[in-house]
Amino acid sequence: MKEIRMVDLKTQYNKIKEEVDRGIKEIIDSTAFVKGPAVTEFESELAAYNNSKHAISCANGTDALQVAMMALGLKPGDEVITSNFTFVATVEVIALLGLTPVLVDVNPKTFNLCPSAVEKAVTEKTKAIVPVHLFGQAAEMEEINRIAKKYNLFVIEDLAQAIGTEYTFEDGTKKKTGNMGDVGCTSFFPSKNLGCFGDGGAIFTNNDELAAMLKSVVNHGMTKRYYHDHVGVNSRLDAIQAAILRVKLKHLNSYNQARQKAAEFYDKAFENCPNISTPSRFKKSTHTFHQYTLIANEINRDNLISFLSEKGIPAMVYYPVPLHLQKAYADSRYSEGDFPVTEKLCKTVFSLPMHTELDEEQLTYITDNVLHFLKMA
Repeated sequence: MKEIRMVDLKTQYNKIKEEVDRGIKEIIDSTAFVKGPAVTEFESELAAYNNSKHAISCANGTDALQVAMMALGLKPGDEVITSNFTFVATVEVIALLGLTPVLVDVNPKTFNLCPSAVEKAVTEKTKAIVPVHLFGQAAEMEEINRIAKKYNLFVIEDLAQAIGTEYTFEDGTKKKTGNMGDVGCTSFFPSKNLGCFGDGGAIFTNNDELAAMLKSVVNHGMTKRYYHDHVGVNSRLDAIQAAILRVKLKHLNSYNQARQKAAEFYDKAFENCPNISTPSRFKKSTHTFHQYTLIANEINRDNLISFLSEKGIPAMVYYPVPLHLQKAYADSRYSEGDFPVTEKLCKTVFSLPMHTELDEEQLTYITDNVLHFLKMA
């Protein structure tokens, strides 16, 4: 049996090695390392994949969020509502820009923003909502958009973990994540469903005026060379990463399908286990399983993770500390106990290996060992 990894990028690369190596060599031969045709072509292909009018590439997913907030004209003191159960980047950029992060609790089943909690958090200072499509499943976007329209708020989607996920609205309309708010932000960190070989990110929008601003902000605020009409940043996707992403984008649907197939295997193996809860499905959203995250019910999660590690099976906790209890984001508005769902999830969730290269032998070994631990517990 192959070594089990949380993410097996080496095996994935070996299957597309010829295409990737050829793309990298073309960039080296052209010496167009920054911007250039490869980046432009990737942006066009990415926009087409997502059914978005514009896709603007940038240096990483964190920059994507920051650039989006800058381009939307958010000012210090403006409040931005987002999830308390997510990676720190989402609130990091809010703090960096002098905005005020307003954290809300999440749905205990889907782990995504709870719309009723969002609406309760709206004040006269609120300017935007950042729904995070966590672990590969879309947030309740129809309801979030309703709230945003009611209070005249921007919606900035964080789809770093859910590219390719599709949402079905009540009228039957289907849209991909990143294509439902004012702007969508994603990451191409290597472990993502669509990952490059370093850092990278992108921003989606269907608004022409906003797209022009985003393009300016990512490139030092320039509207044309050496003319700086806006305060900007230096956040560009390099051409080698674009060449890699162009190859992998062609395989993204099959990559997501492989993840879904692995998730179905896990689901079936654990369907009769009261000690763990498998990932819940939100009926309006597909799930592309950036992570396969379970909840430990009345068992010692850390003991399970240690047991699996002894068997050569990695398992991870995303995320062990709620944002409101992180030292960097300590805030007198919040204290322990204020976010009961998030706090409980941080103590009980764990993720099993999830990637495109999991085979049945590995999945059987993983699930057999989890089940063995549960019988002993």
